[in-house]
Amino acid sequence: MRTLFGDGTWDWPDRPWLRVNFVASVDGSAQGRDGRSGTINNAVDVAVFQQLRRTADVILVGAGTARTEGYGPVRTPIVVVGHTMPPLLDGAANARLASGPLPELIAGLHQEGHRRILCEGGPLLLAGLLEAGLVDELCLTTTPLLVGGMGKRITDGALLDVPLELSSLVEQDGTLLARWLVSRRD
Repeated sequence: MRTLFGDGTWDWPDRPWLRVNFVASVDGSAQGRDGRSGTINNAVDVAVFQQLRRTADVILVGAGTARTEGYGPVRTPIVVVGHTMPPLLDGAANARLASGPLPELIAGLHQEGHRRILCEGGPLLLAGLLEAGLVDELCLTTTPLLVGGMGKRITDGALLDVPLELSSLVEQDGTLLARWLVSRRD
């Protein structure tokens, strides 16, 4: 998997940046049979997931996603958006709970010096961040799976109309890793 790293594909810009990372199956499901994204990812996705985490200043995740996916303590500080801390993160030294307007939350993280914010979901949080115009980049892994059913997509909630611009596309072992820049409507 060395070819996935070292060419600058996953570098962060030298300014405050909110990057979102999701995985989906070829038929668009963001979850497997058990309701978790962890069951549709693969080794390629995990390698990128870990690289993005290592290089982020802070991880942002919805409380529901953190509970469903079984989030536990990580090295990178983590901010859980919701009203209750997931059990595995409760008491973790670098985990905290946040609620309130998303623009204020992101501005506060920037003021604390967190320039590289990595959002790992969930679909409601992503939709809220997109609706508020806060997302700079979407990293989307498409794994070579068809799962069928009524699985969630990477966004959930109100209809969105967010134009994207493809920044890079890498294929590794049949897995597509796309970086999409969010186009700003000024």
